[in-house]
Amino acid sequence: MDTTTAEHHYGQAIEQIVENVFQTMMGLEVHQTDIASPPAGEVITASISLAGTWKGAVLVECGLREAMAFTSRMIGIDPPTELNDDVRDALGELANMVGGNLKSILPGGVELSLPSVVWGSDYRVGICHAGIAHRWLFAGEGLTFGIVLIEVAA
Repeated sequence: MDTTTAEHHYGQAIEQIVENVFQTMMGLEVHQTDIASPPAGEVITASISLAGTWKGAVLVECGLREAMAFTSRMIGIDPPTELNDDVRDALGELANMVGGNLKSILPGGVELSLPSVVWGSDYRVGICHAGIAHRWLFAGEGLTFGIVLIEVAA
């Protein structure tokens, strides 16, 4: 699937899903943007794989500052001062919620994996036989993050 096809088929749905998940889970109003600065320092990526009649993955990418703010808002604690299990769990749950909502608009017979979370300052996430279908950037209250939809080639 090329970028325009992915954007055409899933663009509006991804935007609505992300806005709803962030509003519901964190009371955070976010909006799609074309302007997002890349995260400085450590980056954290949470992913959910989808398999069945449609195969691919959904990734949530953000800087460590955003991940800590999301964690604080999700579980009602002071923002963590370091990457810990709460931060990893919160980002994994965000990927799970976005992926689960996306599953409802994909062809039937798709199952979700458990979330995977990676972090660091210089890494790449890859899925065999896949290409990035599209990356959507979001911002809200000074926080920026990306959502990536990857489809595995048939």
